[in-house]
Amino acid sequence: MLILIAGPYRGGTNDDPKLIQQNLDRLEAVALPLFRMGHLPVIGEWLALPLLHLAGSKQIGDNAWDEIQYPVAHRLLEKCDAVLRLEGESKGADNDVKIAKERGLKIYYRLEDIPSAE
Repeated sequence: MLILIAGPYRGGTNDDPKLIQQNLDRLEAVALPLFRMGHLPVIGEWLALPLLHLAGSKQIGDNAWDEIQYPVAHRLLEKCDAVLRLEGESKGADNDVKIAKERGLKIYYRLEDIPSAE
């Protein structure tokens, strides 16, 4: 399965770059285990961050950010089979889950609940 890992990125950080990086590290921490289970993990920021750079984004919340950050995840959800929603307050991740449910995708809240593909 192609699985979107959703959870806090900006949430709870007050836009502190160190805390944002910690959030990204938490998202990425489950990517390798998912891959080893036979799935293809994806995190919206893996695609959004290079695009934000190319679009000239200078700060979180600027026009380029609004144009790219959340729409990337929404487009990814058109291709995904499931979402792994990690703990923590995140309006973006909550919206990803809402969209995924509307599309009939599986939603997981724990890595242990995802069946191995192998």
